[in-house]
Amino acid sequence: MRKIILMMGVSLDGYTEGPGRDIGWHQVDDALHRHMNEKVRSFGGLLTGRVTHELMASYWPAAGADPDSTPTEVEFAAIWRDIPKIVFSRTLPPGPAPYHSTVVSEVLPEAIRALKEQPGGDLNVGGADLAATFLAHDLIDEFHTYVHPVLIGTGTPLFPVTDFHPRVLRLAGTQTFDNGVVLLRHARVPE
Repeated sequence: MRKIILMMGVSLDGYTEGPGRDIGWHQVDDALHRHMNEKVRSFGGLLTGRVTHELMASYWPAAGADPDSTPTEVEFAAIWRDIPKIVFSRTLPPGPAPYHSTVVSEVLPEAIRALKEQPGGDLNVGGADLAATFLAHDLIDEFHTYVHPVLIGTGTPLFPVTDFHPRVLRLAGTQTFDNGVVLLRHARVPE
């Protein structure tokens, strides 16, 4: 069965983005970007909210043809363009959309569980708001957090304050990158 994996960059103080959706503090060098290319390439699909999807769609399709893009960026542009994407949005019209995307209006736990039963690679959920919804429905199997060595003080928290019960996780692995970013992989503890 496929897993749902939350893969997000986060500041040391727990924010995925600063005020005004600022992510300029992310410390993505070429080595980390190559790592991300390999991770995303292994997924069977990306599950994103509208805001994250529109952010990606506004940059990556053109980045592959930009002469100023690095080879790693050109590679990621092709990976992103070709991977299947499900975009959760209440404002976009449901159905097929550009860039190998399908828009659905809401997260239905039974539909996500059925999606996990399909063949293919694991599924990546991205975007803090969508991740909170998946977390509320107890749909996340693994958490891959890329902790950047920076304190930003305010912004969008990775885990918003909610009324959910504690979940015990096990450390599945760590990886330290030369730029100071640390990947923490945690998995659900079977009940």
